[in-house]
Amino acid sequence: MFSGVSRGTEALVYQGRVPISEYERMRAPFQVGAFPAPVKYGYANVGTVERGPGEWEGRRVFTLYPHQTCFVVPATAAFLVPDDVPPERAVLAANVETAINGLWDARPHVGDRVTVVGAGTVGCLVAWIAGRIAGCDVELVDVNPQRAAIARALGVRFAEPATATGGADVVVHASGSASGLALSLRVAAFEATIVEMSWYGDGAVPVALGEEFHARRLTVKSSQVGSVAATQRARWDTRRRMRLALSLLADPVLDVLITGESEFSLLPVVMAQLATVPGNTLCHRIRYAP
Repeated sequence: MFSGVSRGTEALVYQGRVPISEYERMRAPFQVGAFPAPVKYGYANVGTVERGPGEWEGRRVFTLYPHQTCFVVPATAAFLVPDDVPPERAVLAANVETAINGLWDARPHVGDRVTVVGAGTVGCLVAWIAGRIAGCDVELVDVNPQRAAIARALGVRFAEPATATGGADVVVHASGSASGLALSLRVAAFEATIVEMSWYGDGAVPVALGEEFHARRLTVKSSQVGSVAATQRARWDTRRRMRLALSLLADPVLDVLITGESEFSLLPVVMAQLATVPGNTLCHRIRYAP
């Protein structure tokens, strides 16, 4: 029915920027081919079960499958889309799962000041979820002033880098840029943790570990969705985490993160555009013929 383009990661794959050291770890669950190319890549697919266990037939499911019209997967790789989640919105499930894991790594508490640097799809979702924690003051920071309307819709504050508020108890960095990481270090409060959710591919990223980094006792912590966050791992597995992600998609406000849609036949042209001139794109949805 639909698939979603995870623009940040898929653009790096499209551009051949997966480091050799990550060729195996960066494989999508149902990837065909090997890096750098050609590969069949993607992990946000929503469809209808045509053949399978009786109780599944005719049901809508989410799978971590590349962009494709028809395919066969093990039943264990499919997740039922809740009845209150439209399939058009369910393409965000993998991004929501990533945001959940990032916040588990960040561990914000009731009343914390949370800054999210980078208002891409994942950054917006992190800010939205954090904003639902009682008493949390959440600020979403981005160089694109048009993201202010997105932040308002998600119920959080917005700032451009020059006006970002300092003294954050928790900082999540998701801009994919060295300048965004530098800003994250600047706005963090004493002994705060900066959770790095950006993936830079083969890019080298400078980190200012001089200046006041040590005096302020800051922590930079990586987060990656491939493993359940250590704080939750004893009780959660990836299936439980994905079911939670899908349930959160019942909120219609998240439709604001779908910024474009194209037919599947146009995907080669669309992907080339998204990888080179992303513009204001958040999640771009691919539509399949009925």
